[in-house]
Amino acid sequence: MEIPALRTLWTTCFDNEDGWIDSFFATAFDPNHVRTLNRQGRLAAALCWMNVSCQGRKLAYLYAIATAPEFRRQGLCRELMGLAHEKLSEQGYAGTILVPADAGLRRMYGEMDYVNFGGIREITARAGKPCSIRQISPEEYAAVRRKYLPRGGVVQEHGAIAYLAAGAKLYAGADFLLAMSGDFGVELLGNTGAASGIVGALGLEGGTFRTPGDRPFAMFHPLTDDGWTPCYFGLAFE
Repeated sequence: MEIPALRTLWTTCFDNEDGWIDSFFATAFDPNHVRTLNRQGRLAAALCWMNVSCQGRKLAYLYAIATAPEFRRQGLCRELMGLAHEKLSEQGYAGTILVPADAGLRRMYGEMDYVNFGGIREITARAGKPCSIRQISPEEYAAVRRKYLPRGGVVQEHGAIAYLAAGAKLYAGADFLLAMSGDFGVELLGNTGAASGIVGALGLEGGTFRTPGDRPFAMFHPLTDDGWTPCYFGLAFE
């Protein structure tokens, strides 16, 4: 698949800056991890995926699922997803994960047999006494994150962490791990009670942090029939 066609579809369907799109193609994109549909001689729908894993099982995080506006409401997304599921099943994936952008998409994917799993919560904090915090590399972040993931949490590594680092700064403290974009904590693992200290240490007035919780977030579609489901997925590249 030609990257220019994918970029054009992306910019048509999503409100992302060019730099964010560039960072995806520079870090997490794999030309072998793309599924497309053409109509009228051009790209009508596409999706990409990133390899993730959980408890020794290979999973696919479906990303940038898009249908050009003029081809919507024609069943292309459902057809595209079916083709992707078939290909991934053949390649030994145990399931697929996605994060719907809104309630309407959550209902649509539910009709494709996707189910909510795990969840998140968001906490807000004002600046408190600064805690000890240090910025770390994507490699260290990936290694430490494995230690902080809840049981049954999905491991997201490879190019995904480099992609994360293109839009967020990565930090570690004595008992927490954090990816922070501006005043938003993309993911805070470990001691959530450190939030106010983190805000103080980063020189912010306040911040919001996403942590494991009960609010529906990611959805899972099994590609095996053993009833297995992951328990937590936290890093969505929105």
